[in-house]
Amino acid sequence: MAREEAKVSDVEQKEMAAHRIEQLRQLLEEHAKRYYEEDNPTVTDDVWDGWMRELIQLESEYPEFLSPASPSQRVGGLPSSGFAKVQHRIPMLSLANAYSHEEMRDFHRRVSEVVGDGVRYVCELKIDGLAISLRYENGQLVQGATRGDGETGEDITSNIRTIRNVPLVLAQPLTIEVRGEAYMPKSAFLRLNEAREQHGEALFANPRNAAAGSLRQLNPEVAARRGLGILVYQVAYVEGRPLESHSQALDLAKELGLPAHGVRANGLTLEGVLEFIEQWQEERHGLPYATDGMVVKVDSLAMQQALGFTAKSPRWAIAYKYAAEVAETTLEEIVLNIGRTGVVTPTAVFQPVSLAGTTVSRASLHNEDIVRERDIRVGDRIVVQKAGDIIPEVVRSLPEYRTGNEQVFAMPEGCPECGQRLHRMPEESAWRCINPNCPAVLRESVIHFASRDAMDIEGLGESWVAALIQSGRVHSIPDIYRLSKESLLQLERMGEKSADNLLAAIERSKSAGLERLLFGIGIRHVGEKAARVLAQSFGTMERLQSASYEDLVALKDVGPKMAESILDYLHDEAMQRMVGQLTELGVAMEAKQRIDPPEDGPFLGKTVVLTGQLESFDRTRAAEIVTMLGGKVTGSVSTKTDIVIAGENAGQKLEKAQELVRSGKKSDLQILDEAAFCAWIEPYLK
Repeated sequence: MAREEAKVSDVEQKEMAAHRIEQLRQLLEEHAKRYYEEDNPTVTDDVWDGWMRELIQLESEYPEFLSPASPSQRVGGLPSSGFAKVQHRIPMLSLANAYSHEEMRDFHRRVSEVVGDGVRYVCELKIDGLAISLRYENGQLVQGATRGDGETGEDITSNIRTIRNVPLVLAQPLTIEVRGEAYMPKSAFLRLNEAREQHGEALFANPRNAAAGSLRQLNPEVAARRGLGILVYQVAYVEGRPLESHSQALDLAKELGLPAHGVRANGLTLEGVLEFIEQWQEERHGLPYATDGMVVKVDSLAMQQALGFTAKSPRWAIAYKYAAEVAETTLEEIVLNIGRTGVVTPTAVFQPVSLAGTTVSRASLHNEDIVRERDIRVGDRIVVQKAGDIIPEVVRSLPEYRTGNEQVFAMPEGCPECGQRLHRMPEESAWRCINPNCPAVLRESVIHFASRDAMDIEGLGESWVAALIQSGRVHSIPDIYRLSKESLLQLERMGEKSADNLLAAIERSKSAGLERLLFGIGIRHVGEKAARVLAQSFGTMERLQSASYEDLVALKDVGPKMAESILDYLHDEAMQRMVGQLTELGVAMEAKQRIDPPEDGPFLGKTVVLTGQLESFDRTRAAEIVTMLGGKVTGSVSTKTDIVIAGENAGQKLEKAQELVRSGKKSDLQILDEAAFCAWIEPYLK
């Protein structure tokens, strides 16, 4: 009888395993689709990895349930139907994961059983991005593709070409395919999400998904604006250049001009690998890109060949995954912040915790819907982390700790700054204050208007803007141009020299030009590039105000949504009054000299340094011209510099450039004075 009960128990256990396997497969498929195809993950990597490990464990215990269609048996996600398909010459496989030193020792044991004890490893810090391949023929970039399902990816060549650190031509005319990780720098990710939040748009969960979303846009202009980078981690094949090791292959990639310069260590024993992993556990947080682990590879290519592959991953490599850094704390309050477009953002204020190398005490909750969906209440114990090691994020509440004194959050009916009723558009998740005289909206609008990328009013930073508004000296953007020295000197801590400098900067800003003005006045959906297109297409504010919807959508970079926003803004009575007042106060409403972007030209693809004082242009305008003519302006002279433009009183930068030419280290570096610079650009100016 006891044996019969045990037999029944085994059957039940097998049924439970079958049910759980099916449940895990559905979860993994659903969230893989959100991750790879929709670029909208709703669970953390740790949760997804946990499901996958549980599935693999169950399938190994119950092999009768193993299916070729299981998520454990394939790599990545499905290619998007919006791109042409690319059949990978060599499959792009994923890596097996390790989460502990013990699992790394198991990996080393499996490797040593095949190739012996003399194995040496290469360690590479794992960038948290999108796996891509680059194919060059005779040194020319011919194709860029995503990994897709490992066998078939998406042709994203036009988007890859927009990434600045991807060479279009190699230093040698080789036929080669390399694999790498496309990533979005932390700073670019922060700017992108800030802009999306201001416009009430959905935020990217982390830099990885922002990079994936950028490269999988059908319009390459979107990718070009996102500031992406690539790090190469493998040479898949190369013709006519025999290689003996993985580290030698990466050195070749660097020699060819490919970005293969990430954090790397060669020739390591297992103990060296474990030390390197521990060393970068904390140090990685200081890098400009997000990381999530350390990739460990057998260095010898002959040993790699001997070890071979499983169905979905190489036996000679493994990814050590760093544990996601999370902390528990107490939510003390939810405060509301108002941006320049009037978006009201709830922000969590909690007891300080240490995360990814910094102390944090605040995290944006983005909108009311997220607060409700995650059931986050004031007084809750909460779990916080840094999304992509960058942005503090409230992951969830811990309702099991509730005492009954917690407070449910609700968005107030009125603006916390001006009291006027808040509005929520049907297609948006954000609440907005639409009162143009709201102090908070005014403060953020003036800060943006005065910023370097807009009207560039040096000295008019956040603290002085707040003081001017609080003292009643500035009630609107035009009031900036009504300020007098006498009124400025009445501000606390404002000295005579500071007042003179600020007034001089305000006066200079009057001639900033239409494109900077259009960006500065904050037309919704209009960024720097769109402002430049509008200014150069219409020339004057008057002509732009007379433009029709059809005129606007006919422009290359203006879509229907932006066109409607521009028309709404320019036909709004309050905005028309502001433009009229700015005109009366002497602010230029015309575009600066227009430039025809050349198909070729003296600056195309060149790295340029500006130094000294120019009479014909200020340095900002000169840099804009070089950029519009296809050049890249940097702040320091090096062997990568192609052109130095030297004005009056040029100092150390000019001396360094001259020394590079004299020494032969950069004999082709060109040094231009202002007259030569003007002669070069004159054919392109209108």
